[in-house]
Amino acid sequence: MSTQAPPSNRFERRRAETRKALVRAARQILADNGDTSASIQAIADRADVGFGSFYNHFDSKTELFETAVVDALEEFGQNFDEHLAGIDDPAELLAAGFRLSARMADSHPELMQVLRRRALGHVHSDNGLARRALRDLQAGIASGRFTALDPTVALSALGGTLLSLVELRFARPEVDGDEAAVNLAEMVLRMLGLSPEDAREVARRPLPDLD
Repeated sequence: MSTQAPPSNRFERRRAETRKALVRAARQILADNGDTSASIQAIADRADVGFGSFYNHFDSKTELFETAVVDALEEFGQNFDEHLAGIDDPAELLAAGFRLSARMADSHPELMQVLRRRALGHVHSDNGLARRALRDLQAGIASGRFTALDPTVALSALGGTLLSLVELRFARPEVDGDEAAVNLAEMVLRMLGLSPEDAREVARRPLPDLD
């Protein structure tokens, strides 16, 4: 789950824990089957909180599930920050992100199921991975590493390809996820202007320690 500043007193800590439990329950429901028709009582039961607590934090189920998706996207982005912080080359950063995503289908299955089911509507959001990807695209264009193009359009292509990779990992588990991620990263790098030789080399550079 994404992190925030710790509450300052017992009441606020309990309130924060209740809210976190509701968001966690919503994420589990989205990961299980994507069905948002569950009753508020069912959500509260899953979160192990009282029914009345729900409305102390959210006005509707729609708001709760939207919060759960944003929470998952931010956790996804934080994983990238943690594992890929030492990479300076925007092209290598992009390729490593694809490969990390493929592995997270195994290491963070609930998180990746939420992304699989709901992240498309957040490809151009101002939070989570979208914000970070747009930043890296802009850096690559400014440095000349990527072809000068509309970074928002490039983000559409990048986000769609990444979500297709996540779908592939769950729909076709027999496919080698690492190899698929490398091949997709190579294709995207060529689309962004790298030569075939450069794209192939960058997509296959050793990854940082992902443990």
